[in-house]
Amino acid sequence: MQRSGERGSATLKFVIVMAIMCSVAYAGYLYVPVAYQANTFKDLMQHYADVAVAQGYPPSWAGEQLMKSAPEYEIPANAVITPAQRDNRVEVRVQYVRVIEFPGYTYNYEFDHTVKSTAFLAFK
Repeated sequence: MQRSGERGSATLKFVIVMAIMCSVAYAGYLYVPVAYQANTFKDLMQHYADVAVAQGYPPSWAGEQLMKSAPEYEIPANAVITPAQRDNRVEVRVQYVRVIEFPGYTYNYEFDHTVKSTAFLAFK
C-alpha cells in the first residue's frame, strides 16, 4: 500500500486545531474579566441596597455609593443607575453597555440588573 497521500496531513490538522484553541483562549481572555467584574458589581449592588434599607438611608444613597465604586469595576460613565423605594424595600437598577473588541468583531456586553433589598431588613 502506498501512503504518499498521508504526508503532511497531521501537521495541517495540528495547526488548525491550535489556531482554533488560541482563538478561543484569546476570546476568553477578553470576555472573562468583563463578565467577572459585572458579577462582582451585582454583589456590590445587593450589598448597598441592603445597607441602605437597614440603616434607614434614602434610596439615592445606594445610587451615590454605586457611582463612587463604578471606576473600580470599570463601569462606563454613561451607566444608568436608578434607585427606588418600593414596598419598604430599596430597589436599584443599573444599565450599561460595554464594548468588547475582538479581531474582526465587536461585541456589546449589555448589563441590565435589578436588585431588591432583603425583606427581613426592612423596617415597617
